[in-house]
Amino acid sequence: MSAEELERLRQIGLSLDRAGQFWHGGGRVEHPRLRLALLRWLDVVDGRSVVRLDERRYAYVDVEDAHLRARSARWEGPRCWVLWDDEQERELAYGTLTQASDHALYVAVGALLGRIASPAYQVIAERVEEDAAAASGFGLRAAGARWPIGVRA
Repeated sequence: MSAEELERLRQIGLSLDRAGQFWHGGGRVEHPRLRLALLRWLDVVDGRSVVRLDERRYAYVDVEDAHLRARSARWEGPRCWVLWDDEQERELAYGTLTQASDHALYVAVGALLGRIASPAYQVIAERVEEDAAAASGFGLRAAGARWPIGVRA
């Protein structure tokens, strides 16, 4: 199989909208376990969003906003844990926080991008403070430090 043929096969018409819904062929992916599997297979290859089965087998997915959405957040002492819609809980990557014009926070989740809005936003916002040195004017006090919050373009 040529590289061009393989490239065409990887373009399967899969997309992920801002609300976290997958679409294929004009229809929404309805099956909850398939949706969860697709979320867990999300990755980035050469700067492009993909669903990946293994190192060689993957297909492109168009991502409208962010790969993952925060379902909830909790503080455990000075550390913040976020439950994402792929049902994985991970510690917040404090140094990657940015804020969008709609006030939602975005953060790296490994190679992926995560969006934090209500109610997780409210939990995290408890430790947001003004920070004149930060691009957004705000910082997050967590994990023994103050983390400047950047501005998302």
